[in-house]
Amino acid sequence: METLCFHDGNITDLINRRTLDVRNDFNSDLQMHSSLVRRLSLERELEGHNGCVNSVAWNSTGSLLISGSDDTRLNVWSYSSRKLLHSIETGHATNIFCTKFIPETSDELVASGAGDAEVRLFNLSRLNGRGLEENVISPSALFQCHTNRVKKLAVEVGNPNVVWSASEDGTLRQHDLREGVSCPPAGSSDQECRNILLDLRCGAKKSLADPPKQSLALKSCDISSTRPHLLLVGGSDAFARLYDRRMLPPLSSSQTKLPPPPCVNYFCPMHLSDCGHSSLYLTHVTFGTNREEVLISYSGEHVYLMDVNPAPGSEMRYTSGDVSKLMSFNPMTSRVELHSHVSGVFFNGFPVRNRVAAKLDKCRKLVQIAEKSLKEGTNFYYGVEACNEVLDGHGHEIGPTLVHECLCIRAALLLKRKWKNDAYMAMRDCHRARKINPSSFRALICMSEALSMLGKHEEALEFADAARSLAPSDFEVGEKVDNIKKHIAAEVEKAKKENDRGSKSEYRAGRVLSLSDIIYRHEGNGDALQDGPEREDSDFDEELELDFETSVSDEGHDFDSNVLHGSLNFRIHMRGDSATETGRPNGASGLPTPACQNNKVPHQPETVTDMKQRYVGHCNTGTDIKQASFLGQKGEYVASGSDDGRWFIWEKRTGRLLKMLHGDEAVVNCIQCHPFDCVVATSGIDSTIKIWTPSASVPSIVAGGSAGPEPPNVLDAMEGNQRRLCRARETFLPFEFLERFRMHEFTEGSLHPFECTQS
Repeated sequence: METLCFHDGNITDLINRRTLDVRNDFNSDLQMHSSLVRRLSLERELEGHNGCVNSVAWNSTGSLLISGSDDTRLNVWSYSSRKLLHSIETGHATNIFCTKFIPETSDELVASGAGDAEVRLFNLSRLNGRGLEENVISPSALFQCHTNRVKKLAVEVGNPNVVWSASEDGTLRQHDLREGVSCPPAGSSDQECRNILLDLRCGAKKSLADPPKQSLALKSCDISSTRPHLLLVGGSDAFARLYDRRMLPPLSSSQTKLPPPPCVNYFCPMHLSDCGHSSLYLTHVTFGTNREEVLISYSGEHVYLMDVNPAPGSEMRYTSGDVSKLMSFNPMTSRVELHSHVSGVFFNGFPVRNRVAAKLDKCRKLVQIAEKSLKEGTNFYYGVEACNEVLDGHGHEIGPTLVHECLCIRAALLLKRKWKNDAYMAMRDCHRARKINPSSFRALICMSEALSMLGKHEEALEFADAARSLAPSDFEVGEKVDNIKKHIAAEVEKAKKENDRGSKSEYRAGRVLSLSDIIYRHEGNGDALQDGPEREDSDFDEELELDFETSVSDEGHDFDSNVLHGSLNFRIHMRGDSATETGRPNGASGLPTPACQNNKVPHQPETVTDMKQRYVGHCNTGTDIKQASFLGQKGEYVASGSDDGRWFIWEKRTGRLLKMLHGDEAVVNCIQCHPFDCVVATSGIDSTIKIWTPSASVPSIVAGGSAGPEPPNVLDAMEGNQRRLCRARETFLPFEFLERFRMHEFTEGSLHPFECTQS
């Protein structure tokens, strides 16, 4: 697989294209060419902060880089000299999470958003003639109307007058500098800032079929550079949302909590749309460089690519009913003609039959590599990548026979590999294979196995029975059906015993809960990498709500500054208790019940856009600002930070891993590609910014960084990240509670804060 070329070709291909097609933008092709990306290595570390660097952003020309940190400073760096030009003491009370250059201001106006819920703007021209030590200037604008942390800022290309801010208070606000440069603090008696563009304080959905009820703590937002009326947001549930600003209601104030406005589109992988996990949320959303795609990154999950406008009738669009249909056996009657076809298409007057035949031969060899991996029970990852290359790189060019074979092989490999949600991906492949060949024995068997791994034993039995009807004398199929029946019988017996013991009521009232019991819900299969079945007592988790108080005291005690000593007092009540519907935080006290909680109008489930590619290998669980970014002007590569101190680069089209680099001692959060050059800036828990350029002497899939050389086996790192992702526990306390302590690990008897976790 290492010798397999990427889809942007080699240098010879580039030269030929430049000769044949004078309209082609050669510079954008070359900026992030695979031959350069695979030579990326650490060129320099920019030193100037004293805390985690939570945000980096280039100006429009790429001549300047701005960064924001836990030290509450804004630093501006020169790209050409790699030197610090300005270091602004912003006056923020807590960590800076987002920074931006304001367009069309000659890069003199910059903005910052922070954990103190404030948005501040600074004019860099006021620093002209001053030294680096003379860094205190008053903000040009100060907006204090948010009631929770500001996690993302957005600006519109060509518009110097407006800044948008997304906050965990559930609102996205529009700050028009022509109307004012300040507002009173949130909660003031004169608090009447009418600048809420998007009110999602009752917009979060637990699943696709459920109506929105809870506040959607916004984590990220983006505005399309080519169609600036399009606004993309993501937050504390599984759904990214696309809005048309022209269709939103007038700006409102925080005094009135409005129902969520209708959005243009929802984005969510189908297998995540109905899981109901309270801990699943988005950390980053962004538009693609072609503005026809969006990239979204989940905490505790992977990075996914979606189309903004799937074709009408496309399988990329689904509803909540389609989720259950995928897992149910339905006989299929339509069938695709199973034959390979080599077209005699002509290009510039020359036949390309030979070229297509060569691609078919290449795909057959890749399928053979994948089949060998499956039979030998080794190298499942490389077998999956071989199938990805065939299906995602050449699927439209090869016949349905080879597509069907490759889908079935990839499904079987995914079930053997058992990385997070591989079983769901295998189900998708089986479904596609059955649409090509409804009587596909192999697809039915793999589907049955995937459902069984997910605890869907009754559904698995349906597919196994269907497979047995196609091969009644097959001993392996008969044995599989018998095993599934045993699983079902065991599950029924287990449920009966639990009901007899009254385990649920015992859990609610009869047993003293440890701190780990309260914070984590442990699921059944603790050793498996694959997600297990959903708990049957999830109704209890849905109803449980916690109020909490914290007290920290150091009177008369000498304690380690790295350990937080204190006490936790919990008051547990059922949601819906009249005593708890008032006195809510964030200024909601005494407000009437919002319209979104009016149950008189039945909720109509929305239509959602499904994924078209998945990027795996990294781990995103420790921080909620981890970015996933497109690289280059054409956006042909995707990059993401990881909790293991590495950052990963994949080929967008196939999801194939291109590069893995060590970029931090702990966690890489931010990745920003230079607008025009093959240069990438990254940051994370370290107090430095890393600048990466294609300066390595030879191309490779790994490269050493500030923390030393990489292990020779890439799979070691990727599988380690999968084990982190697949730990069989799910927090059901609000993540805001965990963020209150900003902890790395919550263990019995003590809290161990980790400064930049959840920052």
